[in-house]
Formats: sequence, structure tokens, C-alpha cells
Amino acid sequence: MAIDRKKIIDDLSKIEIRGNEEGLIPAFNVLVNQLPTEFWNKFGVKILNIVSPELQEAAWGLLYNAANTCGYHTGYGIITSEEWKAVVAPMVERIPEDILYGAYAVFTAWGWANAEIVDLVPGRRMVVRAYDYYESDVNMERKSPIPMAPMITGVSSAFMDLAYGEPYPNGHRTFICKQTKGIECGDDFGEFVVTKVDEFADFMFLS
Repeated sequence: MAIDRKKIIDDLSKIEIRGNEEGLIPAFNVLVNQLPTEFWNKFGVKILNIVSPELQEAAWGLLYNAANTCGYHTGYGIITSEEWKAVVAPMVERIPEDILYGAYAVFTAWGWANAEIVDLVPGRRMVVRAYDYYESDVNMERKSPIPMAPMITGVSSAFMDLAYGEPYPNGHRTFICKQTKGIECGDDFGEFVVTKVDEFADFMFLS
């Protein structure tokens, strides 16, 4: 594999992060914010806890959809940015596979999750493992009864959309992802399985 994950993480981690007057950070062709991870975790937990049990699946799906949409457009900004062209693009030999591997190195460098691809069937299926991610800190006192990482789940399907769907912006929602393991549930790592939408006719977010 041509992608040097460690070098990408090291190089991008050196980029100075500084917000503008509105608190937004212009980088990777997008505007991002810098808020405590506790804020986002409490936000997600509050949404899930405020609904009745029969609506929990739908509520989790809304969090997934928000992450998926954000990941699709932000992901496109990343892979067309000057930072990407300078650091990652020179390593890319196989398109789009190396782009996917590079995207997860960026994902890790920016602190969203220490995540990497462990299995990839081009155009069909991808398995991602995350060994540390902010969503796993939703409740450190006890195990969560359900997976609690809709951000990584949604972004992972979005990255596959960008890689194997129709050209941007028409490839959105070609793939779907399900979280199958979670540190927050007592597992050693989080696991996220991405598959084409037509192969998930009976898809359920939570199980």
C-alpha cells in the first residue's frame, strides 16, 4: 500500500488550529468548529433518552443521517483541499482505494477517532475499526446497552459514497453503515461495516 498512514497523521497534526472571530476554523475547503467532545456526546445521549423506547431506532437514525450528510460534504472538501494535495495526494497510486485509506488517516489526525480500514472489497464492502473515539466516552461508569457512535457510522458510509458512488454530489446514500461493536458497549474496539444500500433491505441501525 502506497499510503503512509503515520506520515499523514504526523504531518497534518502539525497544522496550527486557530478559529476566526466566529469561532470557525477554515481548513480542508470547509469550516469546522472546535467544541468539547462532552458537548456532542451529551447532545446525542439527550436525543436518545428523550424519546420513548419504540422511537429510539428512529432517533439514532437521525444522528446517523446528520453525520452521514456532514461526512459526505466535508469528505469531499478534504480530498479536494490544498492540504490533501500537499500531504496525501503524492502517495495515491490506486484510485479510489488509496484515497479511502488516506481519508481515515486524516480522520485520525484531526482527532475524531483513531480509525482504520481493516477489510475492503472495492465497490461492495468495507470494515472499519476504531480503537479510540470520542463517542466511546458517553458513559465511562457503565456499559452502554446500545452502540453510541453514529458519527463514525455515518461518516464511514459517506466516505464509501465518495469513493464508489456517482461523482459528487450525486453519489450520496449509495452505501449504508452499521456499528457492530463498540468500546462503549464493553468491546475492545468499535467496528463499523459498510455495505451497499441494496444489500441491506432489512437494515436496522440498532440490534
